Amino acid sequence: MGGERKVFTLAEAANHNNPKDCWLVIDGKVYDVTKFLDDHPGGDDVLLSATGKDATNDFEDVGHSTSAKAMLDEFYVGDIDTSTIPTKVQYTPPKQPQYNQDKTPEFIIKLLQFLVPLVILGVAVGVRFYTKSA
Repeated sequence: MGGERKVFTLAEAANHNNPKDCWLVIDGKVYDVTKFLDDHPGGDDVLLSATGKDATNDFEDVGHSTSAKAMLDEFYVGDIDTSTIPTKVQYTPPKQPQYNQDKTPEFIIKLLQFLVPLVILGVAVGVRFYTKSA
């Protein structure tokens, strides 16, 4: 590839995140994989989910073959400005309902749901026993 290389920010590459325009950032390079979406063995969802971030780990974790890595050359569009890639992604835990430490009312209800039928059964057996013997 002759001439000066185009350098993109992560934000610029992240704008290309749909099936009609899909760019990936892998190993500091930007690839336009739009034409490859239909042919990708893992499906287009895998590629689309890797947009908007540094997808190097995603790419390496799959264990692509050397021929798959060589295919990247035909999709190369430029380099990424590595200063625009966050060094640490902040983890945001999912929202969960608040934990109720006082489970006593629930426990009493469950206990009563178990004991009340037993008491009724015991009373019925007792009444039957005493009325039969008399």
